[in-house]
Amino acid sequence: MTTELPMWAVALDYILGMIMWTLIGRFGMRIFLPEDSKFFFMRFFVRITDPLLRLFRPITPKFLVPMLVPLYVAWFFFMIRFYLMPWLLGYSVMGMLSFPLESEIAQGLYATFGGWFR
Repeated sequence: MTTELPMWAVALDYILGMIMWTLIGRFGMRIFLPEDSKFFFMRFFVRITDPLLRLFRPITPKFLVPMLVPLYVAWFFFMIRFYLMPWLLGYSVMGMLSFPLESEIAQGLYATFGGWFR
């Protein structure tokens, strides 16, 4: 899959994907921990994602529960990856597992655990 795509597209998708999953991770951690937790993973997620949340603050609805804001911002990165990236690459539809980051992860999981499901 990644050999068919230009390297800039794969690199951009990896960056956008890591940002998206980090925002989702912050949302998930926030379910169990307070925002100011001393747990190092929570501090990492907060420190890494706070600049993005500030950047998206002008377009974030004020009625949104603060805990959901990282998930809302992650949705923008998903939409960029799902609609803008294929358009930039000239595809009308890329299909299931079209995201290079998730496709590589899925292939690795299948190579590791694929024999268990035969």
